[in-house]
Amino acid sequence: MSDWTCRTGGCRCGRLRFRITASPIMTMACHCRGCQRMTASAFSLSLTVPDAGFAIEKGTPVAGGARELEGLQHSCCDHCKSWVFTRFPAMMGEYVNVRSTLLDEIDDIAPFMETCTAEALGWARTPAVHRYEGFPQADEFHTLMAEYAER
Repeated sequence: MSDWTCRTGGCRCGRLRFRITASPIMTMACHCRGCQRMTASAFSLSLTVPDAGFAIEKGTPVAGGARELEGLQHSCCDHCKSWVFTRFPAMMGEYVNVRSTLLDEIDDIAPFMETCTAEALGWARTPAVHRYEGFPQADEFHTLMAEYAER
């Protein structure tokens, strides 16, 4: 990936803008039915960054999306309803999953892993290095993050 000293992005209508000032610890594609329905696509693409490296610069996000998992916090633009980011402190702590397709520069971002492939549409695949029928086990995340950082 190119320079991560600063990346900007925003929702479809532009009323919600954000800035990322930390390198991602992971990029992924999630094939779960929830992500398929929230994106109206085959999967959602996201990157995970430390919470301290993510800031809303314009607008105020609102809660949106389903809450299938306890503590799952989807945030959307109040105007266009774009799904912008998700926090789930119980699982990931001080990190935020940002929809990578909302970044202004996205050509160099490919998913490193695919999750929930058991729910994937038969034709939907990405160039991800790792694939999981569900989610990786908690003890695998540190190994995955270290491998991602080396790339």
